[in-house]
Amino acid sequence: MTTLTTTFLARSGELAALETDELSGGLVLRIRGHAQSHVHPGEPERLHYDYMRRMAAAAELALSGLAPGRPARAVHLGAGALTFPRWVQARHPGADQTVLELEPDLVDFVTAAVPLPSGTRLELIPGDAAETTARLARLPADLVVADMYRGTATPPHLMTPEFYAGLGRVAADTGVLLVNVADDDGLPATFAHVAALVPTFPHAVIVGPSSVVEKGREGNAVIVASRSPRVEEWAGELLAAGPHPGAVVSASSFGSTAR
Repeated sequence: MTTLTTTFLARSGELAALETDELSGGLVLRIRGHAQSHVHPGEPERLHYDYMRRMAAAAELALSGLAPGRPARAVHLGAGALTFPRWVQARHPGADQTVLELEPDLVDFVTAAVPLPSGTRLELIPGDAAETTARLARLPADLVVADMYRGTATPPHLMTPEFYAGLGRVAADTGVLLVNVADDDGLPATFAHVAALVPTFPHAVIVGPSSVVEKGREGNAVIVASRSPRVEEWAGELLAAGPHPGAVVSASSFGSTAR
């Protein structure tokens, strides 16, 4: 890979870099040397990572039933390279989107190199997600996307019942929460997220590679959760959407399949 541009983030002092990925033709955002996002400039609907493609399949189901003419409302916890807000705008033009990001200058750094699609309506709220969600009660959101990492792990205070109760106040009654979980063998983080969110979002499925979801091996899984039981009806469509091989299990049976 070749480094395109770098900056030191003002809040943490950590090095952020955008690098060209010659194999995919895209760009990779790295923070502290860890890959955080992948984006294809000019091709917002083209998603590289497995988990992003699974999130997109779930998001499409979540946003497909909106009333004609009403803009989709989406909240993104963690900016990264704004890959998913770009996808939402491409698929649902005029969506009302909000990004919560701990590093306030990350969005400017990314968009200076890779501008957002024309017409994107995006509000940035800087700060820790556990504190800034309280400022989002005005929505409520059709889609909430949680993809928050420091290095390779989600900070513990962003995977508690209290935190997810706060997200419950942000999401609409039929709103859908997507949580990307990068996990180790045995999936301890996935189990922790599920236990924390189910009291607020009682209907949940876990989707990901079959090696992760069914065999409990290291990798990324996506939790799709809601107060509405409709997400439990999507298992077949999520599985068919791929990537393959994949698996979808309900939160209630997750322990028996992944352990």
